[in-house]
Amino acid sequence: MAYWFHRNPLKATAPATFELHGVSTNDVSRKLFSDMRTNRNKLLEMLTDPNHSVEAMERTANEYFALIQGLYSQIDPQESENKLRKVIGFKWSSTLTGATAVEAHDAVYEHVSMAVNLALWYTKHAAKLAAKEEPDMEEAKAVHKCLRTAAGLFKYVKEELVPKLIDSFESGTDTDTRVLDAYIKQCTAEAQEVTIARAIELKHSSGLVAALANETAQLYIDADNALASLDEKIAGKWRKYCQLKSNFYLACAHSYNGETLLAQDKCGEAIRGLQESVKMYEKSELLCKEYAACKGAGTTARPQNHLFFRKLGPVVRRTLEKCERENGLIYHQKVAYDPPALELRATYGLVSPEEYQAPALNALWTPETYAKFDTTRAPPKPEKKKPDEKPPTLPAMKEKETPMSDKDPKNFSGCVVS
Repeated sequence: MAYWFHRNPLKATAPATFELHGVSTNDVSRKLFSDMRTNRNKLLEMLTDPNHSVEAMERTANEYFALIQGLYSQIDPQESENKLRKVIGFKWSSTLTGATAVEAHDAVYEHVSMAVNLALWYTKHAAKLAAKEEPDMEEAKAVHKCLRTAAGLFKYVKEELVPKLIDSFESGTDTDTRVLDAYIKQCTAEAQEVTIARAIELKHSSGLVAALANETAQLYIDADNALASLDEKIAGKWRKYCQLKSNFYLACAHSYNGETLLAQDKCGEAIRGLQESVKMYEKSELLCKEYAACKGAGTTARPQNHLFFRKLGPVVRRTLEKCERENGLIYHQKVAYDPPALELRATYGLVSPEEYQAPALNALWTPETYAKFDTTRAPPKPEKKKPDEKPPTLPAMKEKETPMSDKDPKNFSGCVVS
């Protein structure tokens, strides 16, 4: 879907040379550092381009993660902590806080940061596929799978890696569980949007579409709530996106629920539900304008320009007019003051994050090789910065732009991914 999704920028990083002469004392230990440098550079280059295949990206990422895990995993059972974990300093920016960089002498921090970038790549690859003029069924499935994979990666970072970090970091950085929660909810909601598009295109029951739309709206509400306690300056734009999407899908849920109620001869309830749908849709239109005017990180989505968005408003209003006519001529039911509750639970089509499986440790990481690293020769860590000293900054990653189609899809639902 052209410009349907909001995407935050990739994390920027400083080069990591892994050149620790004296620490690596034989050919195998030197090869490990050399392979880490080569694979890191290759992965960073690939992450900037969403046109790479999933298979190529997975292969490159797994090769690097299999190596970097050797810097913090327990290799010598006699040690409580890997002696190499704090040897190298890694410097990264965050997706929300701009160019400001944070440095940590912790290999887990490197794994966290690169895994977040990998998850972001999956979301950008999904957006690139969805933005094609006419994606086919296999591409729609790939969009769905990529978004679930991204959600699973963010979940893995939050639950498995962040608790292992040595240091705590500032609010709003990518190690903040609120930020990670928002990413998990957003990716899951976007994958569910693909399911909704498919359900509408295949003309599934209005009850199922209403339930899926309601569940999707709740995911966006949860994402917004996760960000609510963060500084508005860094999270405000992202929150507006979550709010406009939640209101849009609430409008969708009330609309399809209204059709269900009308089919059950509950015309008075249907009218009130459709009135609520119009209200939610108009609110989402207003939020689209506020989102577009809001400053903050990320590419700006333009859902109000998309046929799926544009089509819902007239449909809701026509259905409401139809219900009001039939109520005046046939049912004569009282219209309730409060809208019907959306106590809807989808029985099909619900999405969950794809469970992420970390690659096995690279075969070169053996106790014998590990013993050949001499950390007594490691360079001293830099002194801590003074409180009044400005934090370092990093140039943004130069991401390759993906062309978006502005043509309307030629199908029933108005959804491209269907």
